Amino acid sequence: MIKEIIEKGFAYEINGSVYFDVLAYNKVEHYGILSGRKVEDLIHNTRSLDGQSDKKNPQDFALWKKADERHIMRWPSPWSDGFPGWHLECSVMSKKYLGESFDIHGGGMDLKFPHHECEIAQSKTCSGVTPVNYWMHTNMLLLNSQKMAKSTGNFILPNEILSGENSILPKPFSASVVRFFNMQANYRSILDFSGEALEASEKGHSKLMEAVRFLERVAPAKTSTFDVQKWRNNCYAAMNDDFNSPILISHLFEAVKVINQIKDQQASLTKEDLSVFKKTINAFVFDVLGLMNEDSQNNSEKITGVIDLLIKLRKEARENKDWALSDQIRDELIALGIQLKDGREGTTFSIH
Repeated sequence: MIKEIIEKGFAYEINGSVYFDVLAYNKVEHYGILSGRKVEDLIHNTRSLDGQSDKKNPQDFALWKKADERHIMRWPSPWSDGFPGWHLECSVMSKKYLGESFDIHGGGMDLKFPHHECEIAQSKTCSGVTPVNYWMHTNMLLLNSQKMAKSTGNFILPNEILSGENSILPKPFSASVVRFFNMQANYRSILDFSGEALEASEKGHSKLMEAVRFLERVAPAKTSTFDVQKWRNNCYAAMNDDFNSPILISHLFEAVKVINQIKDQQASLTKEDLSVFKKTINAFVFDVLGLMNEDSQNNSEKITGVIDLLIKLRKEARENKDWALSDQIRDELIALGIQLKDGREGTTFSIH
């Protein structure tokens, strides 16, 4: 790819490194088409690398970097022993596995410029076609209203959310609950991840699943008191509006309200409407949102309460030096996939 870009006159080699010529490219294409920026207004926003002074223009970016003696990433090339620029790596991988043009490219909002802008320039120079039809940029995920960062210790791993083995969340949460929580905000919005927010989502998730389960037992009536087709159209309209999952979820809870009214004999659906209603709600809950109809096996408040009670009984047994009972509680919980962990501040548990 680098050779092709050089041959077309949009890259140059200096001192063993190869740079993309942004100004030359911008004469025939719009560099900034994704971010809406203009070359003349650009403030160089890329990683600080040795040899930046070699570039013709500050906007130019590296396609290949010559490696110094200490650099562990180094491969032979026509220009030097070195390594590819990080923008180039993505263009090469996407071309190899997805082709010269593909539908959807995702990424964080912080990658829109310069990273994705550079991908477009590189790929279009080689293929002559627009590489991506739709760009989807997600916003940032906060943890307890603070930026996630390993340096501050304010981060959590996915498996720790599911197992409960962390000091941030009050208990384990299922993957379906976490997924439901994520989709209560649009992918372009900042999302604040916290135990309180997850517990609220868990309650909403439980109400939704309870309604879906009850719907299977609903019998058709002679008349309908709910406009199923209008509701169905609203669900599709929400997802067609830039994957507006929060609006979709609000429509799903409108359906929950109707199901509860049917349960109380305050609403009814004909056979045809009931069939469409069932198919639609199942399609959006399970196929589109990808939720799982759990019976809250691992993470329900009842199970947590029972385990907490057993932990309390085990503590009392240890205080009474009843080691046999203490060990029996621990071992039988382990057999059920529940691991107890004793610490200075008490006993916690995780589910495996």
